[in-house]
Amino acid sequence: MDLVCVDDFERQADSKLEKTAKDYYKSGAGEQFTLNLNREAFKRLRLRPRYLRDVSKLDISCQIFGQQLKWPVGIAPTAMQKMAHPDGEIGNARAAGKAGSIFILSTLSTTSLEDLSAAAPDTLKWFQLYIYKDRSLTEKIVRRAEKANFKALVLTVDAPIFGHRRADVRNKFSLPSHLSLANFQGEQANGVVTEGGSGINEYVANQFDASINWKDINWLKQLTHLPIILKGILTAEDAILAREFGCAGVIVSNHGARQIDTVPASIEALPEVAKAVGNDLVVMLDGGITQGNDIFKALALGAKTVFIGRPAVYGLAYNGQQGVEQLLDILKKDFEISMALTGCPKLSDIQSSMVVHESTYSRL
Repeated sequence: MDLVCVDDFERQADSKLEKTAKDYYKSGAGEQFTLNLNREAFKRLRLRPRYLRDVSKLDISCQIFGQQLKWPVGIAPTAMQKMAHPDGEIGNARAAGKAGSIFILSTLSTTSLEDLSAAAPDTLKWFQLYIYKDRSLTEKIVRRAEKANFKALVLTVDAPIFGHRRADVRNKFSLPSHLSLANFQGEQANGVVTEGGSGINEYVANQFDASINWKDINWLKQLTHLPIILKGILTAEDAILAREFGCAGVIVSNHGARQIDTVPASIEALPEVAKAVGNDLVVMLDGGITQGNDIFKALALGAKTVFIGRPAVYGLAYNGQQGVEQLLDILKKDFEISMALTGCPKLSDIQSSMVVHESTYSRL
């Protein structure tokens, strides 16, 4: 069967993933209202295309922090990718590099940042950071990321603790015994083991520093020369604080709807963040992106680039690195169709007026 869209890859992944891993990757917090909303909110936005424009040649390249990218889509940080396929994070990173995309490595990866850097030297890599109670661990991993040629730090701000993911509790989630969190040693590497509930939530409660606050941005800035991006911003107020504390960018994100239910979809929160800081910070988005139209809508509403998380895992589960390459190629071609059929030969032609909420037409 030919795979022609993200949903096709999801179905293939469902048939290949072990239940505990599948539930871990796919589940959201609480009743999963926001999990569904992340995709549904895109469907509530209408395109207003413009015609009789020369779209015979398309240029979808962009620059982020001075780095040239072939298109405005990257791969978001996702933990423990070797549960999906032995290629794991390296397969995803290599696929991102071939596509001319950014790859963000999770702190909770099953491949060390050094091994990933060596295996995907030509990929533009950022490192996603959690702050541990043992601050020396965080300091060391920041130094390691710099040495391994990662170009930015992505601090996740929406996870002082992990949200209530019911499937993980029911499954008594543990990281399979043949895998470990490869950026660490000892209990930090092997501690994702259930003590009766979700092993990942128990690990986070034991290891992550829930006291982090805005002053810790200053602490982190003193540690590194890398640009700091805050991931998990959903309000203009926090975006403005990110600017005040000297961050380089923000990723509008609800953590794949995995933290607290009934927060807005990422695409719903994007306009207020872009309006507040879009002239000063690089505003990005993840959550709910599954087709070219979604990418277009996010760019029209103020994002400079977007990231995909679950879709990349689906590609990985389907066929390792080659599966991710195939998925990214399909998504890229779909985005090119969206660009051409809205009358936008280059990204700068995308205007906010080209995307409106469906309620605009309910008044007719």
